[in-house]
Amino acid sequence: MSTRYSLAHLTLLDLSPTELVHAAAKTGYQFIGLRLLPASPGGRCYRLMDDPGTVRLMLALMADTDVDVFDLEIIRIGPDFRASDYLAFFEVGQRLSARAILVAGDDPDEGRLTANFAALCEAAAPFELSCDLEFMPWTKVPDASSALRIVSRADQKNGGVLVDALHYGRSSSTLADVAAIPRKWLHYAQICDGPAGTAPVDALIHTARCERLLPGEGGIDLVGLFATLPGDLPVSVELPSESRAPQFGPEEWARRTLAAAKATVAAAEARRAPA
Repeated sequence: MSTRYSLAHLTLLDLSPTELVHAAAKTGYQFIGLRLLPASPGGRCYRLMDDPGTVRLMLALMADTDVDVFDLEIIRIGPDFRASDYLAFFEVGQRLSARAILVAGDDPDEGRLTANFAALCEAAAPFELSCDLEFMPWTKVPDASSALRIVSRADQKNGGVLVDALHYGRSSSTLADVAAIPRKWLHYAQICDGPAGTAPVDALIHTARCERLLPGEGGIDLVGLFATLPGDLPVSVELPSESRAPQFGPEEWARRTLAAAKATVAAAEARRAPA
């Protein structure tokens, strides 16, 4: 089984979308992710919805390199969410043949959050995009069981749960919680390492956005996690490091993150294989 890997934009967020394609192609990735909307107010993003010229360049470059777009970031569902506000986001995703949208849940009213997640899925479905709800311990979807409950109640064919290894390791989620997620609601997973266990919110956010560790360097049971997840899932390598990425440069950091991810996935595959 050959796992396909995506270079998440957060790993090298200073790179433009075209530069990210070049980096992925030179270092062995099959996909990239694109940050089209900010993760937090004022955060870096690349609004290709407003930049048709870059979209045309992306399409030509993707054809030349055989690197495709896997996921688009990030749609956050808050109390005032309206799926209709994201039509241009869906359209550019379809033009780039993207497969998935990364979704975060910020609404404390779980019933309303579930209804809006269902509405998002319905709005994205004509564009052949899945909507993958990522649990993060500082959001209103703090763990795997919460994400599964919302996605199950929304009950949309293109709904999904996104398991990020860091958030798995820093939340109350267990391997049993991950194993309980039906295969139909798993479209990809994210890999990195970091300190295991809970921490103050500021520390959780800083690690997630600025200083993740290479697989094998931290305290998260990555082999157990990826042995529990289906072996055919595409893997997004999401590994920002403000201290080390500039030291190595973007291409070398992309190579190192991919090599560490592949070693972990191989170890998980060996554990999964019958004796």
